[in-house]
Amino acid sequence: MSEIETYRAQARAWLESVAPKYARAARGKLKLSVEEDLALGREYMAAKHDAGYAGINWPTEIGGQGLSNMHKIAFDAEEMQFGMPNGYFGISLGMPIPILIHYGQDRAWVKERVVKALRGEEIWCQLFSEPSGGSDLAALRTKAEPDGNGWRMTGQKIWTSWAQYCDYGVIVVRTDPTVEKHKGLTYFWVDMKAEGVEVRPIKLAGGDSHVNEVFFDAVRLEDSQRMGEVGGGFGVALHTLMIERYIATDSAGFGPHLDLFVDTAKNLTINGKPAIKDGRIRSAIARNHAMRAGLDSITKRAFAMMQAGMQPGPEGSLQKLVAVRSRQKLSELALDLQGNQAFDFDPHAYVKEDWGTSWLNAPTGRIAGGSDEVLLNTIAEKVLGLPQDHRPDKGVPFNAIPA
Repeated sequence: MSEIETYRAQARAWLESVAPKYARAARGKLKLSVEEDLALGREYMAAKHDAGYAGINWPTEIGGQGLSNMHKIAFDAEEMQFGMPNGYFGISLGMPIPILIHYGQDRAWVKERVVKALRGEEIWCQLFSEPSGGSDLAALRTKAEPDGNGWRMTGQKIWTSWAQYCDYGVIVVRTDPTVEKHKGLTYFWVDMKAEGVEVRPIKLAGGDSHVNEVFFDAVRLEDSQRMGEVGGGFGVALHTLMIERYIATDSAGFGPHLDLFVDTAKNLTINGKPAIKDGRIRSAIARNHAMRAGLDSITKRAFAMMQAGMQPGPEGSLQKLVAVRSRQKLSELALDLQGNQAFDFDPHAYVKEDWGTSWLNAPTGRIAGGSDEVLLNTIAEKVLGLPQDHRPDKGVPFNAIPA
């Protein structure tokens, strides 16, 4: 047995030992509120940290385990099968904390935040999208103006996941409106409990309210909260988005695993025969398997780059574009196979285990972290080397662009 196989077996044994309390099957019987489930999630994250399975491929000097990305992939594959209550911490540990590790100024403070985040004691959010600037991030209007040795921030963000439970967030704001829109941005971390911060949950079609509007009314930022150079925020934001396109989207597009579709096809019929024997269904399974194998290879390379302290490349745009589109099509096919059963929608079902929930939420996945159109432009320019689209605002100061 290889080292990774041994590690995976040990991880599975530990997960099985805590599953009676934390796994989805156990929690589902309790009919917990979001707050109660989050409390269990914090307990699980602390137990996971104490067992040595938190920050698996992060450096030991900032609180990680110092193991390889293959160790992390092995653990994640096992953990996913149990449905542990870790979804509340995915964004926190996926994007803001890695960015804090890379750009945070006070290293002792950074390590303290990392350990608390790994233990589930603190949660971070990512504050990018605005009513006037979503896919075009550089069009954002939230501003921070100099105030003594710091800044005063005013504006609004939207679609911020789990902001109502967050302690800190990372945010990109406009600090200079007199230059081109991409050049006048600066990146900060913000205390979500600070005076002047207001969070308003948004109720979604599926019934949950995990996304929010966030308002900032003259919120004080110290210059020590800045990450990167003044005016260099767009570059840090791109670094964040490149990580997001790998972390927030696995090869299944953050939908059900292909094995679940195979099981569905085995249990349903087409013209009186098992659907799995239909050539069209088998072809769809084969195409998805080949596609996901390719995307897994891209992800492994990206993890290796991040572990080496490098920024992942633009291939993350390809990963997200293909994976989420594929998830939407496969979910639609699964619903077609289910027929009338597909209308039995469970608003509390997990997106990675239920085809209806996966299909309903797939359009959101095609917008968050970069819409399909933005990703196609990135692939054209950064991967294929094609010329940029014409931009009428190129070279124009932000405050000279017509509203």
